[in-house]
Amino acid sequence: MSSILKKAAVVSIPTVRQALLRSNPVLATSLLAKRAYNSKNGVEMTVRDALNSALEEEMTADEKVYLLGEEVGQYNGAYKVSKGLLDKFGPKRVIDTPITESGFCGLAVGSAFAGLKPVCEFMTWNFAMQAIDQIVNSAAKTHYMSGGNVDCPITFRGPNGAAAGVAAQHSQCFAAWYGSVPGLKVVSPWNSEDAKGLLKAAIRDPNPVVVLENELMYGISFPMSEAALSKDFVVEIGKAKIEKAGTDITIVAHSRSVGFALEAAQLLEKEGICSAEVINLRSIRPLDTETIIKSVKKTNRLVTVEGGWPQYGVGSEICAQIMESEAFDHLDAPVVRVTGADVPTPYAQNLEAFAFPDTEVIARVIKRTLNKKIGA
Repeated sequence: MSSILKKAAVVSIPTVRQALLRSNPVLATSLLAKRAYNSKNGVEMTVRDALNSALEEEMTADEKVYLLGEEVGQYNGAYKVSKGLLDKFGPKRVIDTPITESGFCGLAVGSAFAGLKPVCEFMTWNFAMQAIDQIVNSAAKTHYMSGGNVDCPITFRGPNGAAAGVAAQHSQCFAAWYGSVPGLKVVSPWNSEDAKGLLKAAIRDPNPVVVLENELMYGISFPMSEAALSKDFVVEIGKAKIEKAGTDITIVAHSRSVGFALEAAQLLEKEGICSAEVINLRSIRPLDTETIIKSVKKTNRLVTVEGGWPQYGVGSEICAQIMESEAFDHLDAPVVRVTGADVPTPYAQNLEAFAFPDTEVIARVIKRTLNKKIGA
């Protein structure tokens, strides 16, 4: 193994979970999800179906809402998120585009300026780099530069971060990229309720909203509350959720990492090591620092978890916010970041397995953090 990987922010031994994901990611994620998140009561829904439900409900409720992107119509979406929408709403509201991200994204932004509410799908957020000028310079800044006279009610959505075996150019996390831009709102759902509620909130918001989904989560089923099944259900943008209460350490994560954080917390609690509080960020911008600060003042320790790179990442911003807040005086140990490795994502499976945090890595970091003290 190269020295840079050894020094990366996360290094782990390949697990059964990772092996399954690489051999058959769709089947594996479904099977593993049922083991981890199966509910004895209530309705279950995959993240894919939750997103589809959100799109259908909002398109039914408001004729100004339309969907465009590559293969969203006749093919039912590259990941089948838009399945059935073309048949229901027709080609004027479900628009298949050429492979021209800058072009169709610019078209969508312009239509938002004119009063429509486009949902612009990128087959992957990596491809949105072709359209980043439209997102950052046009969508995010025009409301401010027009003196508040021009709104841009647009939703940008698609899979973000690493999948399995798609190499460096298709494996980047853009949470920190877009989270740094004034004028954008950025959300990162984990489970089915997050996916449905945040997408509906994004479509209804008068501002441009970036929705960062995860390809490996699409096929995973989660319990849905009665409230989440309602067509009026939304998740407030800018508000985190405490997925598990605890007293000894706070774990803050977003997207797929929330599941690993919960598993690590449950493992450590079962071993009698600690009681960890797990916070699902849900929203990257605005960031719910209030919930994090309140938790840290209770637990006195903090670990952040993400799949993105360590430098200038979401975890780095959280560390800075804690340092500048009253929570700093409550810390008993330094804040620790668990992140993806500081390298382009390897294509080789044995190296890719070392590049992203999992349950084992998070648990190991928590144990180490519990044994540390400020100044020690």
